[in-house]
Amino acid sequence: MKKLAFLFLIITISITAQTDQKIYDIIENVSEERLKKDVKTLADFGTRNTFSDTISNTRGIGAARRWIKKEFDNISKECKNCLNVFYQKDFVTTKMSNRVPKDTWIVNVAAIQKGTKYPNRFIIMTGDIDSRNSDGSDFTKDAPGANDNASGMAGAIEAARVLSKYKFENSIIYLGLSGEEQGLFGGAGFAKYAKDKGWEIIGVFNNDMIGNITGVDGVIDNRAFRIFSEPVPPTETERERNARRFYGGEVDGISRQLARYIHKTTKTYMPEMNPMMVYRLDRFGRGGHHRPFNDLGFAGIRIMEAHENYTQQHQDIRTENSINYGDTFEHVNFGYVKKLTAVNAINLASLAWAPASPSEVAIGGIVEASAKLKWNKVDGAKGYKIYWRDTTSPTWDHSRYVETTEITLEGIVIDNFFFGVAAVGANGHESVVVFPNKIMR
Repeated sequence: MKKLAFLFLIITISITAQTDQKIYDIIENVSEERLKKDVKTLADFGTRNTFSDTISNTRGIGAARRWIKKEFDNISKECKNCLNVFYQKDFVTTKMSNRVPKDTWIVNVAAIQKGTKYPNRFIIMTGDIDSRNSDGSDFTKDAPGANDNASGMAGAIEAARVLSKYKFENSIIYLGLSGEEQGLFGGAGFAKYAKDKGWEIIGVFNNDMIGNITGVDGVIDNRAFRIFSEPVPPTETERERNARRFYGGEVDGISRQLARYIHKTTKTYMPEMNPMMVYRLDRFGRGGHHRPFNDLGFAGIRIMEAHENYTQQHQDIRTENSINYGDTFEHVNFGYVKKLTAVNAINLASLAWAPASPSEVAIGGIVEASAKLKWNKVDGAKGYKIYWRDTTSPTWDHSRYVETTEITLEGIVIDNFFFGVAAVGANGHESVVVFPNKIMR
């Protein structure tokens, strides 16, 4: 009986060590009603086309971005000015793209929650401010953009409301981006802004359409969502590309590891959800606002609904053949928006509470019976998690915790698995896994 009690205690401790009650509290605190109210407000601006009215207080992108800034300002007041709220802008002209009908300012709205220990290390959640109808250059006709992308923008605002109640070692940015529909201008501008300031970007969560559960294919699903991620950064060197031929890593770039992190955290704390990792930068031939961050070498992914309805995307509001076209408020499922906002919030929090990833992970064990790994010591890490998986597995399926900076995995042949290392804080939160980037000689 004593042995059973002792075993139960060990199991209980093990389970407790893998979860954090604060994460469950964050899930509970995401409000469906607030999200619904915010999406309605954004949709009611009539159009948020990038080139629409900037003077009116009731219509156009100018009114929308001022309202978003005001919401962030109000959240900051509630948390004793814990957010630094500001506009970031860049000028675009008709010479830059045939999708730019007139010269204009691309204005983003940012709210930074500074980290207590690592203020220059950031996790970013983005939503798009702008909307469009059938013609992306038509900035006068209605384009309510309730799902695309008031849902993602409302999610970023709601995440700020919930997470501003907590303190984090790393910084979080809640970000509204403009100019998405005409060429990802807002993301490009802010990514350059971050690069110029020398920010360390842990990861970018681009939320673009998180409110539809009824697909044009007839599927209705309020639990599945997609995580798009590119395989390797476009900024990798020729040496890194050549090394992949011999050592692997075709699906182990920094954005893919970020996608795996989100998958793991979601399945741990929200097991009812079905995160689908899609091994592609974005939807086939299409783009989203994580891409400009990827272009500069930052980790970034897209979170969105699993089943799209194309009659409600980029459409003039009309009825044809008994089909109601247009991205209007009544098509948004707010229970689903709440779930995907919670997915973002718990991953933002987990990373903001976690130590940095190891910067150098060396691997060895060629023509040996065991794999060897060695990595640099990480500030704030209590220990480290060594992960490995079959080379055909999409997820890290095996792990071992250590409090050293090197290990030999006895009997695990290096040829048959992929490996990675994450840093673990005293609070149990882990960094993103790092794929080996050096070979032990």
